Amino acid sequence: MRVLQLGKFFPIRGGVEKVAYDLMVGLSERGVHCDMMCAATQGGSRVIPINRNAHLICCHTWLKAAATMISPAMIFTLRKVCRQYDIIHVHHPDPMACLALYLSGYKGRVIVHWHSDIQKQKILLNFYRPLQNWLLSRADLVIGTTPVYLSESPFLQSVQKKSVCLPIGISPMLPDAKSVEAIRQRYMNKKIVFSLGRLVAYKGFCHLVAAAQYLGDDFVVLIGGTGALESELQREIDKLGLHEKVRLLGRINDEDLPAYYGACDVFCLSSVQKTEAFGIVQIEAMSCGKPVVATRIPQSGVAYVNANGISGLNVAPGNARELADAIQSITQDETTYKRYSAGARKRYDEQFTKKRMIDTCLEIYLNN
Repeated sequence: MRVLQLGKFFPIRGGVEKVAYDLMVGLSERGVHCDMMCAATQGGSRVIPINRNAHLICCHTWLKAAATMISPAMIFTLRKVCRQYDIIHVHHPDPMACLALYLSGYKGRVIVHWHSDIQKQKILLNFYRPLQNWLLSRADLVIGTTPVYLSESPFLQSVQKKSVCLPIGISPMLPDAKSVEAIRQRYMNKKIVFSLGRLVAYKGFCHLVAAAQYLGDDFVVLIGGTGALESELQREIDKLGLHEKVRLLGRINDEDLPAYYGACDVFCLSSVQKTEAFGIVQIEAMSCGKPVVATRIPQSGVAYVNANGISGLNVAPGNARELADAIQSITQDETTYKRYSAGARKRYDEQFTKKRMIDTCLEIYLNN
């Protein structure tokens, strides 16, 4: 069996391309020939050997427009090599990959991995939608990351009979004890609430900042990430007099990130829009046994990932008081906290490991 993961960018910067890369590596290590084709955000077209069963095919990109890499090289390259593969596994949303497949003349099996609906570019979606409809019609199988997103996405109603769920899985975070202790010492005698993501509107960080008003002085809220709203959030922190209770950490290096998960008491995902379809950061926290406070976003899989009352608590999106109350509820006493902590780690182990994702994907290839 020869498989091609199609989309999105390289180097890896987001959840969709990380899933595609992890599937390529994981499947190839099981003896499946599995390559990945994507748009190169840096440099020209090239092929990068990963192991004896996997190659990363990077296609030269002209420019980035509306969150899409414009790469005519992907069209020509896919048309040239597509017949080498038994399965093309397309990661959506990626209009460039969809167009390349449409023009490739490929006749084999197509699997569409529906990570999320297109939410932001609604005007451009009107032009892309016929091609998106073709992709769903062409697909032999549609994969979703949670049962909720599969069943409730308005775009997937016509393909329910050929849909299957494949939750995202990751390797566990492995915090270094000394690094964890250094962070704990920096915020001594504080309960640490950690959050991570791009500082953009749909992440709802303004509500997490507001929630800090309702937390006691024994809490500190640490927010990692950069983005367009950084200055606005800092102004709000200063305006509310929360500069001692809320810290914007900026970009956290990959090597330092596990320590923040290890040091925190609670992880908070305050997102407010369906653009947050899954929330990989939740399972990163769970892998460290950290309870999660997340939001019940309509039609999103976020609240499915964080099992309410087991791995943490889910609250109404955009409600600062509910965020604070949930954080306090989880940390109210040692017995309650240990129950949520154990539940978080158990949910990760049972649902969201990388091994489980690879095992399930291989079963899908073989049995559907």
